[in-house]
Amino acid sequence: MSKILLVEDDARLAGLVQSFLVQHGFSVQQQGRGDAVAEHCKQFQPDLIVLDLMLPGLDGFGVCRQIRPWYKGPVLMLTAKQSDIDQVLGLELGADDYVIKPVEPRVLLARINALLRRTQVSSQTEQQELAFGRLLLKQRSREAWFDNKMIDLTSYEFDLLWMLARHAGQTVKREAIHQQIIGREYDGLDRTVDVRVSHLRRKLGDNAEVPFRIKTVWGKGYLFVADAW
Repeated sequence: MSKILLVEDDARLAGLVQSFLVQHGFSVQQQGRGDAVAEHCKQFQPDLIVLDLMLPGLDGFGVCRQIRPWYKGPVLMLTAKQSDIDQVLGLELGADDYVIKPVEPRVLLARINALLRRTQVSSQTEQQELAFGRLLLKQRSREAWFDNKMIDLTSYEFDLLWMLARHAGQTVKREAIHQQIIGREYDGLDRTVDVRVSHLRRKLGDNAEVPFRIKTVWGKGYLFVADAW
């Protein structure tokens, strides 16, 4: 049974969401304060966190910033704001996905299942390693090493880098990344993949203005350059 930590200060909404998720086979605990999430997370050890953006004590952005150095499970952020800057900032700070309120329960359930399914499939993959010059990727331990230093990647970032590296020299379509890594169809507007590729470039020393390691193939997707490492 997968464990979910639901961080939401609206007690009525939290109760409804908890009841719905429990009916669908999850073990769910609630937390209403952002500044109590880290300790609750360490004690409960959830497989996934559903995190509201607006919280007393510490907002969702602050919670992400606080827990991401050590919490490696998926974080699904809830936000009542629809502006791109809120969504992008959440992804920048380590959220794996976001859902805009008011939340349709079945949409929330689908997003949760997609995140957990991706994590479980990754953990069951046979041990493999990919090496390109100074870059070494370890699938079983989910580690990326560059210049003999381990790079701090979120779960999503590692999966995206692994997917691109496995198809080195080929253009990986944005639609394929959405289906395999994010778990939903690409709607033509979602910037999640773009943000994550930007993260990877920054962390792996690629040129933000003229990338030469992970190239953008305009109108199609991304190209991992095998001999650029």
